[in-house]
Amino acid sequence: MPCPSATFTVWTSAWLAGAAAPDDVLDALAPWAEAHDVQAADPDTAAATDLPEPGSPVSSLMFLLAALRRAAPRTPARLVLPAPGDVRGLPGPGIFSREATAAGEGVLFVDAGVGIVPTQIADGVLRWTVYPVPEPGPVPEFVALSQAERDLREEVRRSTSVLTSLGVARHRPGVREEIAASLRRRPQSLWPAGMPGQPLRVLQQADEVEAILAAASVDEPDGALSASAAQARRDALRPIETAVRVARRAAVAEAVRVLASSPMV
Repeated sequence: MPCPSATFTVWTSAWLAGAAAPDDVLDALAPWAEAHDVQAADPDTAAATDLPEPGSPVSSLMFLLAALRRAAPRTPARLVLPAPGDVRGLPGPGIFSREATAAGEGVLFVDAGVGIVPTQIADGVLRWTVYPVPEPGPVPEFVALSQAERDLREEVRRSTSVLTSLGVARHRPGVREEIAASLRRRPQSLWPAGMPGQPLRVLQQADEVEAILAAASVDEPDGALSASAAQARRDALRPIETAVRVARRAAVAEAVRVLASSPMV
């Protein structure tokens, strides 16, 4: 799953800490869509952030950055990657949590009391909607990046044997080419100059594993996979999907920690 929220989280945190320029943030987000627009989710949030409410002409990312600067001048962002049954990192029940879960991603600014969710509203157009988050919810669990990286590798190894026994993608020609093509189609993420090496490596691994997951999820052309085998495949893939989310969150959190403590530029 593409994740523009990860790019937004890292770059806005670096910018708010003075380790990046606003134009750098815009340039980093450009590969995700030809056009980006911004709106508030409701009139109250619009009034609080000075962003357009639904039904009004949309705004731009530059106005969103200005709103974040006013609301939380040096507060780093938090990446959330919720899924049904896995809502770690969310602030609790509310519209932001619902929309972020539906999108599979979002960015939380706890001190600003807002959360942002990107959604593709048209071909080449990504909309960033700002939602109110009146209560920050529990402190998110801390997962050491090294542990998340080990868990991701372990889940891949464990599930590979299950998928192999099911013959998933074994007889489909060009599977390796599918995976390579999937990676090439992903927007090429740009990262700040001070981005630490380990988060970069883990984010790349997460992208690679997602491409493998996508290939493993494709049904065989002859429909040879039985219903029970298809369920076994889903059961085998689910822990890997969770490990990818955990690894990506941990990598982004570590990058934000390092960049937010960088000297002012």
